[in-house]
Amino acid sequence: MDSKKGSKAPGSPDVEYFFNSAPPLKGRVQTSQKLKEFVEKIVRSSESGRPIRVVCVTSGGTTVPLEQRCVRYIDNFSSGYRGATSTEYSCFFYKNGCVSIIFSNFRGSCQPYCRYLPHDSFLELFDIAEDSTIKVCESHDTVVKRSIKDYRKAVEEGLLLKIPFTTIFEYLQILQMVATSMNCLKSLGMFYLAAAVSDFYVPWENMVEHKIQSTEGPLDMRLTQVPKMLSVLRKDWAPSAFCISFKLETDPDILLQKADMAMQKYSMHIVVANELANYKKEVTVVTSRGKTKVCSHGKDHDLEAELVDLLVDRHFEHIKKCGSEANGAL
Repeated sequence: MDSKKGSKAPGSPDVEYFFNSAPPLKGRVQTSQKLKEFVEKIVRSSESGRPIRVVCVTSGGTTVPLEQRCVRYIDNFSSGYRGATSTEYSCFFYKNGCVSIIFSNFRGSCQPYCRYLPHDSFLELFDIAEDSTIKVCESHDTVVKRSIKDYRKAVEEGLLLKIPFTTIFEYLQILQMVATSMNCLKSLGMFYLAAAVSDFYVPWENMVEHKIQSTEGPLDMRLTQVPKMLSVLRKDWAPSAFCISFKLETDPDILLQKADMAMQKYSMHIVVANELANYKKEVTVVTSRGKTKVCSHGKDHDLEAELVDLLVDRHFEHIKKCGSEANGAL
C-alpha cells in the first residue's frame, strides 16, 4: 500500500497527480450540466436586475477508501450541521433574495431546512389514521410543513442547488467543477468551505481492488497527503471570489496560530477557527484586520446566525472593494 515514487505528473505535481489518478466522477456530465444551467440562469437574472451573489457551501466530512471496491474507509468527524444551518441563514441575510446557494454535502449529513426534524427515524413524523391513511404527527405538523415549504421555495426559485459527495476524490473534483463554473461571477461569488476535508488518502492506483483480508495479518499502510487545493482555488479556479475556510483543532493553544497560518498560506479572506470541545458554542473569525469571537447566546440561538451575518457584511465589502470588476462581471 506504499505510495509509488516518481509517479507524479509534472507542473503542479501533487495537484495534477491527484486529479489524473483519481477515479472518474460518477455522473460528471449530469452534474456539469446542472451547474451550467444554474449559473447561466443567475447570469441572465443579473443582467436584467440587481446582481445575484452565489455562495458555494461545502458541508460534512469526506471518506478515504482503502480498497477500490470499498468495504473499509477512513472517515472525518463532521455532522454537517454548521454547513446546513449556514445555508439557511445565508438565504435569509442576503437582502432582497439576491443570493443563490450551491450546497455540496457529504451524503447522509445534515441538510438545509431539516435540522428541526427527528434525527433517529423519519417514522416518528407520521401516524396512521383510523381510515389507514398516513398523516404527519400533530407534534411535528408545524415543523414539517415549514421545512417542506422553505425547501421547495428555495429549489423552485433557483436559490438552492445540491451536489452530494462521499469520498475525498468526489469532493475535490466537485469543488473544482463548481469553482470554475463560478469564476465568471468574479467577486459576486463566495466559498464557505465548512467541509471537514481529509488530510491523507491512498492514491487510487495504489489501492488493492478487493476487500483487504484480515488473514493477511496486521495492516501496514502508508497514506499520502491530500494536496492543499485552497491555494489552487484562490489562484486558478476562482481568483476573484470571496473565500472562507475553517480550521478545527483539539488543542486551543495552537488553534489561532494555525488559523493565522492558513489565512496567510492559502490567501484566504477569512478563516473561522473552531475548537472541537466547544465548536457549537463559539468560533473565532480571523481576518487580516484582527480576530472577532462569535458566540451562541443560548439553547434557542444559532451561532451560525451571527456568523453568517458578519460574513455577509464582509462579502459586501469585498464586492465594493472590487468595484468595477463586480459591475463588469456579468
